[in-house]
Amino acid sequence: MKKFISKNGVTSQSQSLSGGNPSPEQASRPVVGRRSFLKGLGATGALLVPATALLATKAKADDDGGGRLSKGDASILRFLAAAEIIESDFWEQYWELGGAQPTGTIGLPEDDFASTNPATGKKPNVTGGNAKYTAALKLLDGDMDQYILDNTDDEFSHANFLLAYLKSKGANTADLDGSDGLFGPHFRTLQGSMATGSAKKLRLTNITKLTINTSFWGRYRSDNKNPDLGDTSFVEAVPTLNSGQHTAIPRTDADANNADLIKAIAFTAGFHFPFIEGGGTSLYPSLAQRVRDTEVLRVVLSIGPTETAHFQTWVDKAGNANAGNPTPLTVFDPINNNSKVTFADLTASTDENLQANLIMPEPCPFLNRKKFPICSIIRPTETEGAAMGALKALTGNGLFIGQSEDFFELLFDLASDADAARRESDE
Repeated sequence: MKKFISKNGVTSQSQSLSGGNPSPEQASRPVVGRRSFLKGLGATGALLVPATALLATKAKADDDGGGRLSKGDASILRFLAAAEIIESDFWEQYWELGGAQPTGTIGLPEDDFASTNPATGKKPNVTGGNAKYTAALKLLDGDMDQYILDNTDDEFSHANFLLAYLKSKGANTADLDGSDGLFGPHFRTLQGSMATGSAKKLRLTNITKLTINTSFWGRYRSDNKNPDLGDTSFVEAVPTLNSGQHTAIPRTDADANNADLIKAIAFTAGFHFPFIEGGGTSLYPSLAQRVRDTEVLRVVLSIGPTETAHFQTWVDKAGNANAGNPTPLTVFDPINNNSKVTFADLTASTDENLQANLIMPEPCPFLNRKKFPICSIIRPTETEGAAMGALKALTGNGLFIGQSEDFFELLFDLASDADAARRESDE
């Protein structure tokens, strides 16, 4: 890990890679040093990071810990592995409560999960799920529970593979599987759901206080804007999700027993899924541009498109929230104070930026809007500041509310190392 980050940081455009577009402020904000980054998180009020002095750096995986990989390639893979570990943690929570649950003697976890849980090294135990939450999710699509199981299994496989690949090359993985790494219990301190279906164990992530920027909806439907070219102000599918805090899982059985609230919770999850998977869709090609080794490039380019498959699936399902109901569903969450959310029927919209059935990327400007015609692409894919942009988007989403300053320091170091990687031709 870097022992020192320059006071002014590295100036670059910081993207919002987890589904949303950057605000004008984010677009011009430099990638700052560790201390400034942590203070900035505390100042947002969304993350509740202590405003205490910075903890001492723990150099568990330094810049030279690449083994037979270049230090840049190892840093990129370490950051991607960390992102997949984070995804694995919250997808497991979604699966426990709303994923397909095998019953009887047929369909044991071994049949449904090809991969082990990266945190435990074992296949997840069947929890039985939460019937009311699962039913609410199925308002989006009758196969939602199966898709959730499949997405969870995919993220498990990504985390496991990236860790194994790093180890096979002799790279330092202490930040991931060391005693104080992301796999271990050191950072798994957050209380998740206590509702029926939850394993009720401590978690790495918090999906009960989310703020979801749904401008990924307009970003992929716009034919004249691209965040990589500095465009902002994309249409949001559910603007109220980007204000306040919203739970995407039932916290208790009381949540599940409230008919309107459990619908809103399920619909919130429905939009959180593409928000997150859109992040991976952009992150992999963004970091691939910094990879040196051809085999590492193959790894990154092979995993990345699966995130795109997830993203398109979830965009298609989210569009069914409150479908067929001319009256928008408006719900106030008494636990997350001042969190009111409204879901309109997007299937009835004739606005191209909002309609539910536009699930393929509309062509948009790419590289140079004056020189080239529009093209259907993944966006954003700007490589400068890609890892830090992803980290900022994840933290702004509220996934880490309640985590320690040590946790943010670890993720900052992983992101800054990944962003410091350069292709040989760039040096």
